[in-house]
Amino acid sequence: MTISPFRLFLAVALAGLIPLFWFIQVTHERDTARSERDTAQLEVTGLREAARISGEMLADRDEIDRTRTQELNHARSENADLRRAVDAGTQRLRVKAVCPATVPAKTGAGGVADGATAELSADARSDYFTLKDQLAVSREMILGLQDHVRRICLR
Repeated sequence: MTISPFRLFLAVALAGLIPLFWFIQVTHERDTARSERDTAQLEVTGLREAARISGEMLADRDEIDRTRTQELNHARSENADLRRAVDAGTQRLRVKAVCPATVPAKTGAGGVADGATAELSADARSDYFTLKDQLAVSREMILGLQDHVRRICLR
């Protein structure tokens, strides 16, 4: 059996085209894999940067919290020291006040009934220290939130 030259040419051309198509397919897959690798590397870089920034933000948050907690503890300590001193009688809470002048009676001798300075009553002292503690907490909370906005949110 003899093969005609045309059939021989077709067989050789077909045998040559199959590896060519295979080579083109492999080249295309290689280029696709490179593109996916490059995309993954960019994503890894972005995620690392995001993790670094998140770490810095967490460190800033912790530092703000530590600072504000220390300042709040200091303010509360001073308030407790003042409360103990007032309770012990070594210090007094004075109120800056002006008492209206009394009209002297026409038939009696005029005098000052109470010549002491104005001072908080025992019940009011407790309220004073509670308010002072609440003021210290509120102040540190506000300052902490302002620091958080400045150092973390506006980053």
